[in-house]
Amino acid sequence: MNELGAPPKADGRTARAERTRRAIVDAHLALLNEGELRPTGERIAERAGVSLRTLWSNFKDMEALFAASGEELYERQRPYHRPIDPSLPLHRRIQEFCRQRVEVLELIAPVARAAQIREPCSPALRRSHRRELDRVRREITELFAPELDAAGDSGEQLLHALVMSCTFAAWSMLRDLEGLDTKAAHRVMRHTMTALLSTAIAAGLRE
Repeated sequence: MNELGAPPKADGRTARAERTRRAIVDAHLALLNEGELRPTGERIAERAGVSLRTLWSNFKDMEALFAASGEELYERQRPYHRPIDPSLPLHRRIQEFCRQRVEVLELIAPVARAAQIREPCSPALRRSHRRELDRVRREITELFAPELDAAGDSGEQLLHALVMSCTFAAWSMLRDLEGLDTKAAHRVMRHTMTALLSTAIAAGLRE
């Protein structure tokens, strides 16, 4: 601290560097959200209001930028993940889970569509995708624990089916290929999860 109590100049440089990195990440995500599936470094730098040299001095390559953008998108999802009471009746748990999941899928859809193009050659994008799936798997495991237990030896298979029903790949098929609007696709997801979980309960009662 100096005699006036101001932080060292290094802190100011760090803050500026962080603002620059944030501007670049925000610009990258904004271009993806606007439908640019493969924005170039030049386009990202232009959108962020920085030079191309500044972009590459902050991110050594596109993989580093993909990783930072993935972290930011992950953080943007946090407000959509609200706790759901696991003691609610099954239909309410399904309803609440699907509602939140649809909100998240619509949020990430533009970025996810772009990621599908580059993911086969991008470890950073594959890691982001894996983390997203792991979070969904944890949520389902915790929220539908009684039904998964009731499935017995088929519990793991049921879990895979539930996760698959609410992935972006499934959502994209309904929205982009089948042309369903958000409400109709939401109903399909809810119907699928209800059928899967109800079958597990019925199987448990027969044992």
